[in-house]
Amino acid sequence: MVEYKFDTQLLVEGKNLSEDAIHDYITQNIEGDCLIAVGDEELIKIHFHTNTPWKVLEYCASLGDIHDVVVENMERQANGLKG
Repeated sequence: MVEYKFDTQLLVEGKNLSEDAIHDYITQNIEGDCLIAVGDEELIKIHFHTNTPWKVLEYCASLGDIHDVVVENMERQANGLKG
Protein backbone atom coordinates (compact mmCIF):
# COMPACT_ATOMS: atom_id res chain seq x y z
CA MET A 1 0.00 0.00 0.00
CA VAL A 2 1.30 3.43 -0.92
CA GLU A 3 1.19 6.29 1.59
CA TYR A 4 -0.10 8.83 -0.93
CA LYS A 5 -2.54 7.22 -3.32
CA PHE A 6 -2.97 9.73 -6.17
CA ASP A 7 -0.34 10.86 -8.66
CA THR A 8 -1.64 14.33 -9.55
CA GLN A 9 -0.28 16.15 -12.59
CA LEU A 10 -1.42 19.30 -14.35
CA LEU A 11 -0.42 22.50 -16.07
CA VAL A 12 -1.31 25.94 -14.71
CA GLU A 13 -1.38 28.77 -17.21
CA GLY A 14 -1.55 32.34 -15.94
CA LYS A 15 0.38 35.53 -15.32
CA ASN A 16 3.11 36.27 -12.79
CA LEU A 17 3.23 32.64 -11.63
CA SER A 18 5.99 31.68 -9.22
CA GLU A 19 7.44 28.18 -8.94
CA ASP A 20 8.65 28.94 -5.43
CA ALA A 21 5.33 30.36 -4.19
CA ILE A 22 3.38 27.42 -5.61
CA HIS A 23 5.86 24.92 -4.17
CA ASP A 24 5.73 26.58 -0.75
CA TYR A 25 1.92 26.77 -0.67
CA ILE A 26 1.44 23.13 -1.62
CA THR A 27 4.14 21.94 0.79
CA GLN A 28 2.67 23.91 3.69
CA ASN A 29 -1.04 23.29 3.04
CA ILE A 30 -1.54 19.94 1.28
CA GLU A 31 -0.21 16.67 2.63
CA GLY A 32 1.78 14.61 0.15
CA ASP A 33 5.22 14.02 -1.34
CA CYS A 34 7.28 14.03 -4.54
CA LEU A 35 6.31 17.60 -5.40
CA ILE A 36 7.64 19.13 -8.59
CA ALA A 37 6.60 22.66 -9.62
CA VAL A 38 8.56 23.86 -12.65
CA GLY A 39 8.02 26.41 -15.37
CA ASP A 40 7.99 30.14 -15.84
CA GLU A 41 5.76 33.14 -15.09
CA GLU A 42 3.10 31.98 -17.57
CA LEU A 43 3.10 28.16 -17.36
CA ILE A 44 3.86 25.82 -14.44
CA LYS A 45 3.88 22.01 -14.49
CA ILE A 46 2.76 20.41 -11.20
CA HIS A 47 3.45 16.82 -10.17
CA PHE A 48 2.43 15.74 -6.66
CA HIS A 49 1.52 12.55 -4.79
CA THR A 50 -1.37 13.11 -2.37
CA ASN A 51 -4.55 11.62 -0.97
CA THR A 52 -6.43 14.87 -1.66
CA PRO A 53 -5.88 15.75 -5.33
CA TRP A 54 -8.94 18.03 -5.35
CA LYS A 55 -7.09 20.42 -3.03
CA VAL A 56 -4.24 20.70 -5.55
CA LEU A 57 -6.71 21.30 -8.38
CA GLU A 58 -8.67 23.88 -6.40
CA TYR A 59 -5.54 25.80 -5.43
CA CYS A 60 -4.06 25.74 -8.93
CA ALA A 61 -7.38 26.80 -10.48
CA SER A 62 -7.24 29.90 -8.25
CA LEU A 63 -3.95 30.85 -9.97
CA GLY A 64 -5.06 30.57 -13.59
CA ASP A 65 -6.34 28.11 -16.16
CA ILE A 66 -5.60 24.47 -15.42
CA HIS A 67 -5.35 21.88 -18.17
CA ASP A 68 -3.78 18.52 -19.05
CA VAL A 69 -5.03 17.26 -15.69
CA VAL A 70 -4.13 13.67 -14.83
CA VAL A 71 -5.00 11.99 -11.54
CA GLU A 72 -3.89 8.37 -11.35
CA ASN A 73 -4.56 5.92 -8.55
CA MET A 74 -1.12 4.47 -7.82
CA GLU A 75 -2.55 1.83 -5.48
CA ARG A 76 -4.58 0.36 -8.35
CA GLN A 77 -1.53 0.52 -10.60
CA ALA A 78 0.55 -1.35 -8.00
CA ASN A 79 -2.11 -4.09 -8.08
CA GLY A 80 -1.85 -4.39 -11.87
CA LEU A 81 -5.05 -2.46 -12.59
CA LYS A 82 -5.57 0.68 -14.65
CA GLY A 83 -5.02 3.86 -12.62
